[in-house]
Amino acid sequence: MKPTHVLALAIALALSPPLLAEDTAPAVAAGESIEANPLVAPSTLPLGMPHFDRIRNEHFAPALDHGMRLHLAEIEAIANNPEPPSFENTVVAMERSGDVLRRVGAVFGNLNGAHTNPELQKVAREFAPRFAAHQDAITLNDKLYQRLRSLHENRETLDIDAESKQLIERYYTDFVRAGAQLSAGDKETLKTYNAELARLQTAFGQNVLASTNASAVAVDDKKRLDGLASGAIAAAEAAAKQAEDVEAPYLITLQNTSSQPALSSLHDRSLRETLLKTSITRSSQGGEHDNRELVRDIVRLRAQRAALLGYANHAAYQLEEQTAGSVDTVNKLLSDLSPAAVANARAEASDIQQVIEAEGGEFKLAAWDWPYYAEKVRQQKFEFDAAALRPYFELENVLFKGVFHAAKELYGLGVKERKDLPTYHPDVRVFEVFNEDGSRLAILLLDLYARPSKRGGAWANSYVLQSGLLGTQPVMGNHLNIPKPTEGEPTLMTFDEVTTLFHEFGHNLHGMFSDVHYPRFAGTQVPRDFVEYPSQVNEMWATWPSVLANYAVHYQTGEPIPKALLDKVLAAEQFNQGYATTEYLAASVIDQAWHQITADQVPTDVLAFEAASLKKLGLDFEPVPPRYRSTYFNHIFAGGYSAGYYSYMWSEVLDADSVEWFKENGGLKRENGDHFRKTLLSRGGSKPAMELFEDFRGRAPDIAPLLKRRGLEPKKPAQP
Repeated sequence: MKPTHVLALAIALALSPPLLAEDTAPAVAAGESIEANPLVAPSTLPLGMPHFDRIRNEHFAPALDHGMRLHLAEIEAIANNPEPPSFENTVVAMERSGDVLRRVGAVFGNLNGAHTNPELQKVAREFAPRFAAHQDAITLNDKLYQRLRSLHENRETLDIDAESKQLIERYYTDFVRAGAQLSAGDKETLKTYNAELARLQTAFGQNVLASTNASAVAVDDKKRLDGLASGAIAAAEAAAKQAEDVEAPYLITLQNTSSQPALSSLHDRSLRETLLKTSITRSSQGGEHDNRELVRDIVRLRAQRAALLGYANHAAYQLEEQTAGSVDTVNKLLSDLSPAAVANARAEASDIQQVIEAEGGEFKLAAWDWPYYAEKVRQQKFEFDAAALRPYFELENVLFKGVFHAAKELYGLGVKERKDLPTYHPDVRVFEVFNEDGSRLAILLLDLYARPSKRGGAWANSYVLQSGLLGTQPVMGNHLNIPKPTEGEPTLMTFDEVTTLFHEFGHNLHGMFSDVHYPRFAGTQVPRDFVEYPSQVNEMWATWPSVLANYAVHYQTGEPIPKALLDKVLAAEQFNQGYATTEYLAASVIDQAWHQITADQVPTDVLAFEAASLKKLGLDFEPVPPRYRSTYFNHIFAGGYSAGYYSYMWSEVLDADSVEWFKENGGLKRENGDHFRKTLLSRGGSKPAMELFEDFRGRAPDIAPLLKRRGLEPKKPAQP
């Protein structure tokens, strides 16, 4: 599972109904007219790419304030238009509105995630409740809602195409779900909830970043790092030098997941234990970055808001709009998969315990042992060491001969690096992306290295959305958190990092291929449990034999990965799936547990509630911690995946079935890519999601390929 693809605040600002500005914010930066602000003025760079070289921290507050004022004025003009409501003067007018806010919000949201600083975080804290209030001022505007309602009631009589009818349907639904039909008193209550939730969610995310940075594990003795690759040791040394108030010569920085990459290779068991325990106790040990109270407050407010809107709980509210459709459907998915996943994990644990005992270990397998000894089991079963793969996964080869090569073979895409275009950090690279006929398709910013100013995980985002109405083409970002090697050293990737890069580029393809008229439907504007599907499909090319053989070459000798090793890599794809599925399902269950309770059921003990939720479905298997625990679960408490983390598995049902289609139809062929692009990737949210899948696949999805992939298919009875 790739914890990717969380939608940034930038997209929310660009696509949400507009936000109300207050009179207290400064109108301009000191000594500068608002028109000269580089965030306000349209960019002169290709496809409207931001002028990162001109943007300073002090530009954001006045630009956001100005953008909201302009947007509000446009919306007021629409709501108070004396002409009868028409599709053009109401819905299309709303789609055209907010150009400045769309542009400023995209840059602000993305920079605050990818390269933040105390000033940007201060702006985020100040503006989060204002953004919520501004959104409410639009969706709770009764005049505007009545215009939309009239159009919705008469939509079948309007002379408009199918995408336009879908746009009316989408706007009307958005307004109703946002509370447009509530009484005046209930609307005021809803505004209070939304503003407070915006504040709390911003605080949660900032706490996770601060806690993750502060929880890096210091190491005094280099011998304790035995087992780490030389590049990882060098990175730990560099991290210690860059950190403030750290006297130790080495510092192992944390990723946002519970398990940490170093656990698979560190020989020192006590250091592994320290690393894992430090990771899973983040933001739950007291102090200024403790998130337990925030978790309770966020859950309570979400439950209160759901009840106000007429739903049993927050999960019911969220899932109504997803392809899963209901709480019962998601609960069944999780309960059906959990027993087999845990059974597989226990079998894997038994294999690991045998290795521990064979080596003379007199201890029971613990969570901090699993990655280390699982690697030994892998070596025994498949006779290869995962560390032996890294020399064959050098970043430039993976990117150009893997990710871009597969896109060329499948879709005819070409790329050209643009070193003349400005970026927000020296590590960021810019590429122009071209169709086969040479026409420019998009701009892509690659930001692949970890740093303290960057939130954890991996994600894709949009700076500019494709729209026929606005005449815009995509400008997108792609973010990973690969440890940066010391200067002059190559970037040798883990296999997981390789598949993550393919995954995030799948999101990029979904955005770049967008070919819709209205920005509301552009790219990844699809249900949460559908958005991961195209990106997961793109992972298949990381292990497609011809692609893998093309990029997996030794970074020093240029020799291709040995066929015997390649065959073992492919044979090992199902290895450790019990662990991987169990840790993912555990996080999904935690998410649902928090969001299926009412406000008066919110517990006082966050960690005890979490433990009880896992035990209920038999997922309380101590050697396999949840992929995320509540106090650092950014996806659900700071991002857009509340009651939606199950969506990676739901999307994988569609993904696994789609992979079978590609295999049945010849794999990496242009006609296959063209079909996927035409029927699904280019359509964004312009049609219901499952209709798009059926347009591509020719039928409803089948879960059997997923069960086979995950090793969860029912075992056939032995023949007598």
